[in-house]
Amino acid sequence: MSHQLLPHSFLQAVQRGVLGRCPRCGEAKLFRKWLKSVDRCPACSQNWTHHQADDFPAYIAIFVTGHILAPVIILLSLDYSLSPLAMFATIIPVALAMMLGMLQPAKGAVIAAQWWHGLHGFTKERRLDTAEPESTGET
Repeated sequence: MSHQLLPHSFLQAVQRGVLGRCPRCGEAKLFRKWLKSVDRCPACSQNWTHHQADDFPAYIAIFVTGHILAPVIILLSLDYSLSPLAMFATIIPVALAMMLGMLQPAKGAVIAAQWWHGLHGFTKERRLDTAEPESTGET
């Protein structure tokens, strides 16, 4: 594979993973089902069976959801006279939707981070920029 398709930075690799694309080439899908990653990238042949995301994406989704919804819950309880049942009926579906919606992007980010850092059997690869450094004119 050409090193030109490799990401420039860690953030670009994570962005590709969050978007559900192969973190290595950005060309093919990373997931074949909702949370099941492909075994091998059809574009660059990267083996994705090495990843060990485990429960970390769920922890990320819970952490982010809690930090986003905590101020909302506080504002709803202070500014509106909602009963506990109304608060429960409002917040629980929103929290579930947020957490379920964040699981795949979080798993893609975790897989990308593991690949970028060469963890769990992945080969640590970096883009080879062939551009010559610009001359400053000094001799």
